[in-house]
Amino acid sequence: MSGKKKLKDLLQQSDNRTCADCSAPDPKWASPTIGVFLCLKCCGVHRTLGPNISKVLSVALDEWTDEEIDAMVEVGGNSSANSIYEAHVPDGVKPGPDASIEQRTKFIRSKYELQDFLKPGLKISSNNETKKMSFHARSSSSTPIQKPACVEGAIGHLKITILQGANLAVRDMLSSDPYVVVSIGEQKAQTTTQKSNLNPIWNEELMLSVPEDYGPVKLQVFDYDTFSADDIMGEAEIDIQPMLTSAMAYGDASQFGDMQIGKWLKSHDNALLEDSTVNIVDGKIKQEVSLQLQNVESGIIYLEVEWIPP
Repeated sequence: MSGKKKLKDLLQQSDNRTCADCSAPDPKWASPTIGVFLCLKCCGVHRTLGPNISKVLSVALDEWTDEEIDAMVEVGGNSSANSIYEAHVPDGVKPGPDASIEQRTKFIRSKYELQDFLKPGLKISSNNETKKMSFHARSSSSTPIQKPACVEGAIGHLKITILQGANLAVRDMLSSDPYVVVSIGEQKAQTTTQKSNLNPIWNEELMLSVPEDYGPVKLQVFDYDTFSADDIMGEAEIDIQPMLTSAMAYGDASQFGDMQIGKWLKSHDNALLEDSTVNIVDGKIKQEVSLQLQNVESGIIYLEVEWIPP
């Protein structure tokens, strides 16, 4: 289906036959950054917001890129966008088709620029590469790292520092919004989301308790999506046995100087990019790991694992 046909079909949806901001009939303008159709009067206010918040185009007269059309289709139109942007609009605040320019301006700025009416816990930031808006948890950049309660019978803990990713897979139009999940048994911990970044730097610490019957740590990378399930961007397993075997053999690592005490060897049946050594560093047992993500076209995750005795 051609891009113009997609746009025309989207415009024919009942919710897109009136302006997203004032409900005036027959809107002939649209904002691919936001994903809404607009009347001429509201379009004029959107222009004052700047293209980083709302880039406006004529549905009929302007040339649209495939990315801009896909951004409109991904949002799904006025109802989908307004379910987010107008989740908590006070009664009587939304303007009607005959509203003054002052009323429109106040409402539109509150709705898109100040984001006063969003669902709790959300904020929306623009993605200049794809010319669309991305929805994320408001606390995504400052969420405390998950530290699960100690599992009964745990033999110790792992502090897993997710350092960075490289050449991660594209799951949106031009990029991805990746986050990492590590798990052992029923425990899970995850990083924050890195917006529109295929080479993200996290430097985030995640904690897992190690049960007596431990297996490998599972690592998965996901692309955060707002309106659909998050897409998998690859996975790998971390064999923690070499570290734990070394840790048990040496006991109190603070009694030793810096030295190598073990090694996890690269092989055809694991995800290692290179051999991973277990070392005592400043009295702590640590291991640097480089993983080639599996079941995906590309992607590397660099991390550090530290053993913390019970």
